[in-house]
Amino acid sequence: MTDQLPQRHVDRLDIEDVLIRYTRAIDTGEWDELDDVFTPDAEIDYTESGGIAATYPTIKPWLAENLPIFSKRMHSLAQVAIELDGDEAVVSAYFHNPMMLPTGGGREVFVEIGGIYHHTMVRTPAGWRSRRLHEEVVWKQGI
Repeated sequence: MTDQLPQRHVDRLDIEDVLIRYTRAIDTGEWDELDDVFTPDAEIDYTESGGIAATYPTIKPWLAENLPIFSKRMHSLAQVAIELDGDEAVVSAYFHNPMMLPTGGGREVFVEIGGIYHHTMVRTPAGWRSRRLHEEVVWKQGI
């Protein structure tokens, strides 16, 4: 019996870790943590949820400017599918993203989005990174 996991299992765990780093960075507002999620030239498309489509250098400050409108954010991920092909992977993960949106006077409204994150990931010298993200919105509530 070997103490090491086969490489494909290690890759899957590393890719799942990238997904977790992404949602935690978004939820906590630790925007620099996204540097360990995306390649510098990554293409990201948030248009289905009312955002923008651009490369990572444009998306990162856009997120920092626009997401704090939601006072609380808390992603959940499920149904992670990973198709490995050498140093590339096609990844999809269901997401549920409940958030609180201030409405003035100390009041907040509960909003949520559900959908699928579609990533194209690549193995880099620093580990797995997303070079493309498309956020597919399946449903919204309260928005």
